[in-house]
Amino acid sequence: MGTALFHQLGLPLPFLFGPLFACLAAALLGAPLIGTGQVAVGARTILGLAVGASITPAVMQQLPQMAASVIFVPVYVLLIGLIGIPFFQRVCGFDRATAYYAAMPGGLQDMVVFGQEAGADVRALALIHATRILIIVTIAPLLMVNLFHVTLSNPIGAPARDVPLDQLLLMAAAAFLGWKGGERIRLFGAAIIGPLIVAAILSLSGILHQRPPAEALNVAQFFIGSAIGVSYVGVTLRELRKDVLAGIAFVMILAILAFIMMEIVVQAGFAQPIEGFLSFTPGGQAEMTVLAIISGADLGFIVVHHLVRLMVVIAGAPIMAHIIGLRARRE
Repeated sequence: MGTALFHQLGLPLPFLFGPLFACLAAALLGAPLIGTGQVAVGARTILGLAVGASITPAVMQQLPQMAASVIFVPVYVLLIGLIGIPFFQRVCGFDRATAYYAAMPGGLQDMVVFGQEAGADVRALALIHATRILIIVTIAPLLMVNLFHVTLSNPIGAPARDVPLDQLLLMAAAAFLGWKGGERIRLFGAAIIGPLIVAAILSLSGILHQRPPAEALNVAQFFIGSAIGVSYVGVTLRELRKDVLAGIAFVMILAILAFIMMEIVVQAGFAQPIEGFLSFTPGGQAEMTVLAIISGADLGFIVVHHLVRLMVVIAGAPIMAHIIGLRARRE
């Protein structure tokens, strides 16, 4: 219903924002919504394929040029931690474990899992990160249109009828093998990164030369949007006051840091404005991929920055947790 309403009103990204705001409204009204589990996870493989298929020999030749901008990503993550941890601990009153994992700009699921092992408040982490993603996904398109004068009308993909059957079957196989293979080796973000790696190999080999069709990418948007809205099921007034407001305030801090980093790389000539904006906007990897596709931005450039950010956060999480004195919770 949300998708149909947004489409009928001519609002942007109806397959993303329609289910997002419809599920969010239903959740806040007390509807007993539940997520779609593995179906939603499987839908993320479509975005992994889209990114992987965009990694061509021409993109690989640009990697040395990207290095000047990518080197700022670890600095960016460090600044977020130095400001975010004291903010959540001293201003918002969270314990040290919750403050650390709430501040880190990683994926929602990854930060919740790490936080749970360290004894953090899992519900608070889920709401804070869901709020971060919700606000960024909502505000970013408005900034792209009004600040960078980008039209969000870039074709998201070719119709399925125009994609050769052998390419569709190849993408389906790459999605499944990458996803399940990634899970077996405990690859972080396996549903996206696994298919991305397999599709990139096939693309660089000249075997895969199509991106997923528009219908598939719309399905991916639908499940991403609904999952964000469903995250607010069961939220209490106390949680709205403390956890959600803390997430909103932190997004403002992130916005300032992201703008500073964007200005540095753009003014230095390392990136174009829209690529700099999307590369340092700390939203979810899936959501940033969608925005990059519909804006016609350099998808390879943006994804490389977000992959480095996630790798820094996830690889550094156990190390930093040990340094600041967090210990895994014992059952």
